[in-house]
Amino acid sequence: MLISEIYSSIQGEGRLAGVPSVFIRTSGCNLRCTWCDTPYTSWTVEGRRMNVEEVLAETCKHPARHVVLTGGEPMIAPHVEELTRALRAAGKHLTIETAGTVFKDVECDLASLSPKLANSTPHERESGRWAERHDCRRINLGVLRTFMDRFDYQLKFVVDRPEDVNEIQDLLERLGPYDREKVLLMPQGVTREELAQREPWVAGLCQEHGFRYSPRLHIQLFGNTRGT
Repeated sequence: MLISEIYSSIQGEGRLAGVPSVFIRTSGCNLRCTWCDTPYTSWTVEGRRMNVEEVLAETCKHPARHVVLTGGEPMIAPHVEELTRALRAAGKHLTIETAGTVFKDVECDLASLSPKLANSTPHERESGRWAERHDCRRINLGVLRTFMDRFDYQLKFVVDRPEDVNEIQDLLERLGPYDREKVLLMPQGVTREELAQREPWVAGLCQEHGFRYSPRLHIQLFGNTRGT
C-alpha cells in the first residue's frame, strides 16, 4: 500500500479529540474536496510503498494505544482489511477516518465517517475537471449505513456555511436511525484565522440542533503542518 506518513500526535477531531494517537495516513483518494487539507494524498499523490508488516512495525515504535487510519481514503488502499486485523490483534484501539463511499471487510473500534457535503465540490479548482466525478461519488448511503450498523461510529460533517445544516439534516433523514449524540459539526478551515471566523456560529448550530461540536485541535496547536 502507498503510505504518505506515519507519526505520533494527538487526535484533533471528533469524540476522541485530545487523545494521544499514532496516525497512519494512506495516499490516494477517490474524491477531490476543494478545501482538502492533505492535497499530497489526493490532488498530488505522494508516499512510499509499504507492506502490512512494515506499517505495523513502524506504528508499534510509538507508545500510544490509539491508532488512526486515515488518508486520503484508506478504504481504497490495498490490503487494508489485513492491516486493520493486524492492528487490533496488536492490542490497538483503531479509528478509521473515511468519507464513507467505499466499504471493505475491515475491523475497527470507531468508524469516523465524514460524508462530503456540496461545499466540498471543486467547481473551480483545476478548471472544475473533477467536479462531476466528485459530486457523483461523495455520498453513498448504503456504505454509510453498513459502517453505522457494524461499528461504533461518529458522523463528522465539515461545515463551511450556515446553510450546510439543511443538507446535513436531509442526509440524516435519508440515512435512517442514528444517534444524534454521534453527529458532530466541525468548522471548515486550514488556518487558525479561518477556524476563528467559523467556530462561534458552528457552535451555535450545534446548540440549536442538538449536535456535538468538533474542534480542529491540531490546526489550533500546530497549524496546518504535516506530521501533526
